[in-house]
Amino acid sequence: MRTLENGQRFAQLGAVMQIAYVPADFDAALRFWIDTMGVGPFFVREHVQLEKVLYRGEVSCPDFDMALAYWGNIQIELVRQHNDAPSIYADWRTSGLHGVQHLCVMVEDMDQTRRMVALQGATIVQEVFMPADAGEAIYVDFGGGPGTMIEYLCLAPNRIAGFDAMRAAASQWDGKDPVRY
Repeated sequence: MRTLENGQRFAQLGAVMQIAYVPADFDAALRFWIDTMGVGPFFVREHVQLEKVLYRGEVSCPDFDMALAYWGNIQIELVRQHNDAPSIYADWRTSGLHGVQHLCVMVEDMDQTRRMVALQGATIVQEVFMPADAGEAIYVDFGGGPGTMIEYLCLAPNRIAGFDAMRAAASQWDGKDPVRY
């Protein structure tokens, strides 16, 4: 086991809080999670607008939808990209990969996380900066193959409160209104 900054390990940055998929059929995946797994309600944001996206160090502008729901304390994310802008989502779809695209870990200190990624020699494939200082995320490839990309997400407190509201909605969900925009 490799330790990094001050003896810290990546697992100590935080727990996995999300499992993300980039399905070939977004609508079928949504139906699977709702009808088969009983997960919901899903909160869908269409044509997500980000302040800035860097894909492999170059500015990109992916146009995508995301659907978020909670399965207990784990957030399920489904992503559908509409355009062909370079991104981790476009790579996934054009590679024909299936299954888990990335896992997400919420962190409090993005600078520390970036330092640890650099010490490990891992690759930051995509960086996302959200509007109005809402937060940022980096998607890190540790070279372990499909499903081992990790998103490190650092959010402003008001955005975390939104996740808490989604989790609360899931705990009280009666199966009605399974998709909410």
